[in-house]
Amino acid sequence: MAQSSKFFKNNSDDKIWWVDNPEIIGEWLFSFDKQTVFNMFRDYPDKLTAEQKKIFDEENPYWADFFKDRT
Repeated sequence: MAQSSKFFKNNSDDKIWWVDNPEIIGEWLFSFDKQTVFNMFRDYPDKLTAEQKKIFDEENPYWADFFKDRT
């Protein structure tokens, strides 16, 4: 990941960290621990554990609905 990337949360009590990389447009990256980074469009839900998917869906109901045909 480029050094210009930074982690941020949409809400202070969220468990998911989003990755902001202004050098790349249209890529949605997130992490639960700032170590393992997931690509939302490529990795959801297959590469998430059941607990990670639950957290992601709770914090991102729009995207959970958007991807409902994948589950």
